Amino acid sequence: MVEQQDLKYAVVGKFSHGMPSIAFLRTAIPKQCSLKAEVNIGLLHNRHVLIRCSIEEDYVTLMSRTNFWIKENSKSFLMRTFKWDIGFTPEEETSMAVIWLSFPNLPPNFYVPSILFSIASAVGRPIAIDAATLNKTRPSCARVKVEADLLQEHPQRYNIQIMNGEEMETMSYKIRYDFLPKYCTTCMLQGHDLQGCWKEHPELQPEKRNHGEDSVVAAAKGKAPNPTLPLQTLAVKTLTQNHYLRPQTPPQNGLP
Repeated sequence: MVEQQDLKYAVVGKFSHGMPSIAFLRTAIPKQCSLKAEVNIGLLHNRHVLIRCSIEEDYVTLMSRTNFWIKENSKSFLMRTFKWDIGFTPEEETSMAVIWLSFPNLPPNFYVPSILFSIASAVGRPIAIDAATLNKTRPSCARVKVEADLLQEHPQRYNIQIMNGEEMETMSYKIRYDFLPKYCTTCMLQGHDLQGCWKEHPELQPEKRNHGEDSVVAAAKGKAPNPTLPLQTLAVKTLTQNHYLRPQTPPQNGLP
């Protein structure tokens, strides 16, 4: 087994249209990306840098946005961020992404980090709860950030079973994905799926569109139907004010 030393919170920064010097990036990335702790930045490939974060909060910060603009004098360079893994290759982008989940209409008595993490684990690895949820200032909707695989099917609903006295009550709730990036298994890139892939559908390329452009554009913008998956069932035992699920590690701080 290969030990992934200091790579637990490693992020790949990809520059597709030019990049500053690595010396400049070592200073610019922490400042311009609002990182809080020490990071180690090195050249991974001619368009990729490896950013080793020392704390999870900085890792979440880098992974939570689709891109960053790194400014050097009058120029701006687009940097996209991806989770580093042991199978990294420059030609392919990982299918792992950080996404926000919303749980509308979840009763406020379930706004407990261990419960929210247990619910969110049906989609991916929970890494943060937003500040409004932690502070209980928005009781209409709980939000949790997770690290999820875009190639996996994602449930649309979940069940919570509550034991109240001698009776078991089952409640069903919706999972809302704030933004779920697309992934193409032909190009191995994030940003589009097979329906919008130019390799699979050359007619979608702008220069090859004809009088049927409107229908082609409409097709390119179409969304794949969401898979119908079994409900995620979570058993909760009611004891006065406390509700218990399997233990999860709650976040240290709420993130906006």
